[in-house]
Amino acid sequence: MARISFPYEGFGDAVIPDGNLLAVLAPRTAALSSGSDLEEVKRALGEPIGSPRLRDMVKKGNSALILIDDNTRNTPTARLLPLVLEELAAGGVALQDTAVLIALGTHRAMSDAEVETKVGKDLLERVRVYQHDAHDEKGLANLGTTEHGTEVWVNKLLLEFDHVVALGHITPHRVAGFSGGAKMVQPGVSGVVTTGQTHWVSALYEGEEIMGTIDNPVRREMNAVAKKAGLSFIVNVVLDREERIYRCVCGDPEKAHAAGCEASREIFGVPFPEYADIVITDTFPADSELWQAAKGIYAGDLPLKKGGVLVTVTPCPEGVAQGHPELTDIGYLPFAEAKAMVDRGEIEDLTLAAHIVHVGRIIRDKGRGIMVCPCISPETSRKLGFAPAATPQEAVDLAFSMTGPGAKVIILQNGGDLLPIHEPEGGPSS
Repeated sequence: MARISFPYEGFGDAVIPDGNLLAVLAPRTAALSSGSDLEEVKRALGEPIGSPRLRDMVKKGNSALILIDDNTRNTPTARLLPLVLEELAAGGVALQDTAVLIALGTHRAMSDAEVETKVGKDLLERVRVYQHDAHDEKGLANLGTTEHGTEVWVNKLLLEFDHVVALGHITPHRVAGFSGGAKMVQPGVSGVVTTGQTHWVSALYEGEEIMGTIDNPVRREMNAVAKKAGLSFIVNVVLDREERIYRCVCGDPEKAHAAGCEASREIFGVPFPEYADIVITDTFPADSELWQAAKGIYAGDLPLKKGGVLVTVTPCPEGVAQGHPELTDIGYLPFAEAKAMVDRGEIEDLTLAAHIVHVGRIIRDKGRGIMVCPCISPETSRKLGFAPAATPQEAVDLAFSMTGPGAKVIILQNGGDLLPIHEPEGGPSS
């Protein structure tokens, strides 16, 4: 029997018969040279891709706005910011002419303690830090539309600075293909209208058509929005399983990001030999609420057979979705049902609609879902569309009762970051 543990205290283990287990998939741990992993960031700042060095793009008297991600991401921002500020200072940008904007997207605002952890206590005392509010219409500027008609509403602060720099990390992503790059602008510092329009585009595609794909319709719209908003330089890192900096890419928001996506695939892209009847995934590190934990569900979709069962094991201490409380009432729906509700105007929030579809395609259209989550009640789990289970072992037993004793199983570890890639034995990948 194979014993499977989970990265959450008190959840307990699950055992799987050896003959049923196809694979245990996890991100790679990189073989890094000795010394600080910040040396990789310094190298990348000195060797930008597709653009001059940041210090050569700015000049004395210029101002700079740095976009950073929020506490739902594990970017080591407090370690990276001093290096970016040092680079700006080398080009003549004074600290008092620099500010930080937390790119919350549609997420909840961060607490003072969370901001201090993210930015660092010392910097927080010396640099202006703002939080984006996607719902604050007075704080947004309209920059017209993209070529494909997406309305461009962004935080007005972007227009008040000479340079906009985005600092983030790159992992596989269901909506954008990969995180990072222009995503720090859209949805990071965009209005709800812009975010809804781009996210609904992603809902029209299956997960395997978007996730882990560098060039896709949603990413192209995000790039167009970021270009209109004036994003000129990115600093993106790829972390390994131990959350060490494996690769850093700096420079042009599109060219540098594409290079970073390739590095991200090296860490998070893991092969599996055949599709499974049962996929069991944790959601680490996207564990705060189910809206974030869905990243593990999206990864679990990729190796799941049609008609299979996806078991999601997650803590979600903040519940279902603080920024989208309506999700609990609506639940996850089949694509056709959700689209009909959008067409009838019954769901006006397209970001919410897209999320409902992303998960609904998996646990409603493709297969069934079981969830182990102590912070979401069994009643709410059922309302959302999951069969609830109190422990991982109970979930495994229930999954086998649904699929039969011969069911093949794949386990995902660090599911919130993973990109399973089908590579059949003796054949080309798909």
